[in-house]
Amino acid sequence: MKHNVNLSVEEKQKLLDIVKFGSSNAKIIRRAHTLLMSHEGKTDKIISSTLHISIPTVERTRKQLCIEGLETTLKDRPRSGKPPKLTSDEQAYLIATTCSDAPCGRERWTLRLLADKMVSLEIVDSLGKSTVGRILKKTN
Repeated sequence: MKHNVNLSVEEKQKLLDIVKFGSSNAKIIRRAHTLLMSHEGKTDKIISSTLHISIPTVERTRKQLCIEGLETTLKDRPRSGKPPKLTSDEQAYLIATTCSDAPCGRERWTLRLLADKMVSLEIVDSLGKSTVGRILKKTN
């Protein structure tokens, strides 16, 4: 093992509390188990088979603890990718518009009409109907 896990008493107790109370998300609990088992001297193969994770995941978790510390290891890193097109306030406005009366001459709002309305109000520069559909799908 290239990165040995040697936890202080406080760090070990923190990880035990995470595992025992189970109020954290599953990723954090799994990382806590990984670190505790590494601290106990278990091999990567045993840890990976016990926790049903890959050996590289065990290695990455140990390496991150040694380099970045316990707090950073337990937290999720920010995900890459495109930021959301609409803020939560803008999404709320879109939903409110959907619940309002349809424009004159229309029976109901369509995804295209909603997207065009958000652009015409200069809330966003451009908005596709598929984005509107995804936002509305999340809110039922």
